[in-house]
Amino acid sequence: MDAAKGERYARIFRKAGTFIGKGNIARAIEVLKQGRELADSLGDARMARRFADEIDRISGRPPTA
Repeated sequence: MDAAKGERYARIFRKAGTFIGKGNIARAIEVLKQGRELADSLGDARMARRFADEIDRISGRPPTA
């Protein structure tokens, strides 16, 4: 992964973490979905999966296979 792409992903995770810290889970999920869409558009299936797993984790759903 190149540095620019990694920084974009990190920024999204930090932003979601800020919303989680404030108790705004719905907004955090929205941000993570945007991250998943970004990863999909860049052809990065591994990162898209990480975003999906994080969405499942904070929404209380069991992880998907």
